Amino acid sequence: MRCDYCYNKDIVFAKEGKYSYNDILDFLKTRVNLLEAVVLSGGEASSYDLVPFCRKIKELGFKIKLDTNGTNFTHVKELLELNLLDYVALDYKAPEEKFSRITHSNKFDEFSKTLDFLIKSDISFEARTTIHRDLLDENDINKIIYDLKTRGYKNVYYIQEFLDTGTSIADLKESKNKFNRSLLHKDIQIIFR
Repeated sequence: MRCDYCYNKDIVFAKEGKYSYNDILDFLKTRVNLLEAVVLSGGEASSYDLVPFCRKIKELGFKIKLDTNGTNFTHVKELLELNLLDYVALDYKAPEEKFSRITHSNKFDEFSKTLDFLIKSDISFEARTTIHRDLLDENDINKIIYDLKTRGYKNVYYIQEFLDTGTSIADLKESKNKFNRSLLHKDIQIIFR
């Protein structure tokens, strides 16, 4: 994905990482009994075979949270079935009709499979959306709320305001339009971050 509002463009466009799995594991060994958990994020962490890495992290006694866009259903499912994840944060980027325009990918169906799987699983997880008023408006968020409710989503839905870091993929600036929270449906619990 190449989401317009993504502020991790240095990671998204990187040819290779600065650290190897072994570098990270060596660091984590120095943090045993100091940290409780590790967050796997990105770019998209589930683009990689995380099973061996997660097993090593678990051997060190850490919990694991996965931040994901849900487009690698097979990898997410495998990690869950092997009990290698303790929490998942799923980015619901946009309603289906705007998904490709926002993400520059055609993977809504894959995301949808991941969302349905998470809803049916026992894993603790959240759905969240980053909003930039020039990209998504209250009607778009209401479509997401309706979709989540229809699928049986019972958790808190987090809405994250776009933060202008000066480094987004589309070089977005703060929206001049304000998001009117009072227009949102109250069908599920919403928390703004």
